[in-house]
Amino acid sequence: MKRLDYHITFHTPAFLGNAEQDGQWRTPPFKALLRQWWRISYACQEGGQPDINQMRRDEGLLFGVAADGKDGSRKSQVRLRLDRWDMGKQREWPGLEKVKHDDVPFAIDGGLYLGYGPITLPKGSKQPALKKSAVIQAGEQAVFSIACPDDAAPLIETALGLIDRFGTIGGRSRNGWGSFDLTPTSATIFNHVDRLPLELMRDWGQALALDWPHAIGADDYGPLQWQSRQIHKDWRSAMVEFARLKIGLRTQFKFTAGKFAKHPEGRHWLSYPVTNHNVQAWGKDARLPNSLRFKVRPDVNGQLRAMIVHVPCRPPDEPFHPRVRELIAVWSQVHAFLDQHPDLQRLPA
Repeated sequence: MKRLDYHITFHTPAFLGNAEQDGQWRTPPFKALLRQWWRISYACQEGGQPDINQMRRDEGLLFGVAADGKDGSRKSQVRLRLDRWDMGKQREWPGLEKVKHDDVPFAIDGGLYLGYGPITLPKGSKQPALKKSAVIQAGEQAVFSIACPDDAAPLIETALGLIDRFGTIGGRSRNGWGSFDLTPTSATIFNHVDRLPLELMRDWGQALALDWPHAIGADDYGPLQWQSRQIHKDWRSAMVEFARLKIGLRTQFKFTAGKFAKHPEGRHWLSYPVTNHNVQAWGKDARLPNSLRFKVRPDVNGQLRAMIVHVPCRPPDEPFHPRVRELIAVWSQVHAFLDQHPDLQRLPA
């Protein structure tokens, strides 16, 4: 068995809910995150086209499976430990700078826009508040330990390097909440992904062949990753920048239909549902997460930056029935928006 130890430091508040949905340090969300990025590492090892059934078997052997009536349960060979399981300490929610949205007649709180759900606007109040009593606050730290079989360690370490660079955790984490980094203890040699190897990237158009995240998207200019030019003094400033960027890249796609569109439009393919703009065939309950990931992390000089990466994949056939040419058109426009934005710079591999 190989043991790996890291210091976790959060750079934005994390909505890590326990059974009562209150913020608490817990290992299950970290194990789920590790499995997600392990799949990406596995897929890239297989050239971006893994045998799905074999991958599921290998994942079950490594991380364990619950009984399904056929093969029985299997205990995980990966053990995770946190040196703390205490509750989150942040109970009051600070208001963030308000941002303008083209579809709304008034400015809205940037944190509420990016964190609606865990963050709410109580009836009759002008100040957003936490839905539950506490969250993990920015700056909190813990020691995170992993033990795994020696032969599984290379993929685990690659996944941890990707998590350090791109990973976030908890509710609304794709919007940048739950951003953290991993710093190895003195006994652990860390596989930093400071430069992305070619095998971890895939042409983003080709990546649309699979309906699950399996590689970092790339085009002729390199990986699809961007970083703010601005150095942010704190997480509030970075999250407000994310709010402005997300509003801008979404509202460039104008709606021509009302609440029940007969056919999906450009903005629907970014994420779904969209407030007041359902697609008849998809209904109200369909869920399509955004394949852009936002993260706040220190740069090589230790200064906070807002970072965006595209992990492209095709929406599931049901209920979306995507047409690849539409996806290509929409995401090409998003990439151009980010490439041309004066507040962002494209990061090389």
